[in-house]
Amino acid sequence: MSLNTNVHLLSEAEQQSNARAAEAANAKSRRVYDSVADLIADPANPTPMIRLSDRSKPSPAFDIYVKLERNNPFGSIKDRTALYLLNGTQLEEGQVLTEPTAGNTGIALAALANSRGIPIELALPEGTPEEKKALLRFLGAELLEVEDELCPLFPTEGARGVVKSLVESAAFNGRYVSPNQYESELNVEAHYRTTGPEIWNQTEGKIDYFFAAFGTCGTITGVARYLKERNPDVKIIGVEPASRGHKLSGIKKISNLPDEFKPKILDYSLIDEIVAVADDDAFEAGIRLARTEGIMVGPTTGAMLHAASIIGASSSGTAVVISPDDATKYISAYAEYLEKD
Repeated sequence: MSLNTNVHLLSEAEQQSNARAAEAANAKSRRVYDSVADLIADPANPTPMIRLSDRSKPSPAFDIYVKLERNNPFGSIKDRTALYLLNGTQLEEGQVLTEPTAGNTGIALAALANSRGIPIELALPEGTPEEKKALLRFLGAELLEVEDELCPLFPTEGARGVVKSLVESAAFNGRYVSPNQYESELNVEAHYRTTGPEIWNQTEGKIDYFFAAFGTCGTITGVARYLKERNPDVKIIGVEPASRGHKLSGIKKISNLPDEFKPKILDYSLIDEIVAVADDDAFEAGIRLARTEGIMVGPTTGAMLHAASIIGASSSGTAVVISPDDATKYISAYAEYLEKD
């Protein structure tokens, strides 16, 4: 009589796979990586959050945490988006990656494309901060600067229109491929699978408010979807500029848009409130944070902090403000406000 011991003997392939996995885990514990892409944040390696002191709180009962996305390898939250977009884009030999960008997505895509030997051409508004343009040139990306607003209305014009023509024109015979961050669900998925879980874990589920700006709307939709699934009572506060003619790179005014111009990937049902912030308030809030907390953020983060101060003045609970990048990309934009000192 034989006994069935349910012992599973590993095949040679399984043994090799386990050995590779163990080696990779050991390398990560020593912070040694095979690719710069491995540095992009995920729930196992989250970007940090900083709790603001009482000097920066609108009321004692309203705690604000700032999540610093500048700690991603290319300096912004768009590193997450770019990785998901690029992994989900099929390129054949000889094809060129192209994308419209306000700067951060382009920087991340260019760096990732370089690491994979993929050529890239980017279209961006002339009003993009010079620091971002310099970084893109440093990375070797071909730049197509176009007359476009930082808050474009028409998706077929400006930078987006240029990329659309490159991709669809028969003259280029399929040479250009665009991940299309403005319409791709991968943009939302990146934040549903990484940013959202990180925030939930870092706050131990004790989050009452989440503040994010309207850009491509991947961040606010992905994070909001995740948080609302865990606790429907979490309030999602969207932040937009007070006018379309603004100086806040990467942020867009979405209120009162006709249906055909509304962001394709934004789930409006997840948004509890929209706060409009003027340029002066955004820039001054960014400067104030640097001088009271030593945290250097861009003016878009300043806009979210200003919105948090409005909501928090009459509310209690725990709020998380997403900080998309840092101040170094906006020093020239901050200059006129610094001259007022």
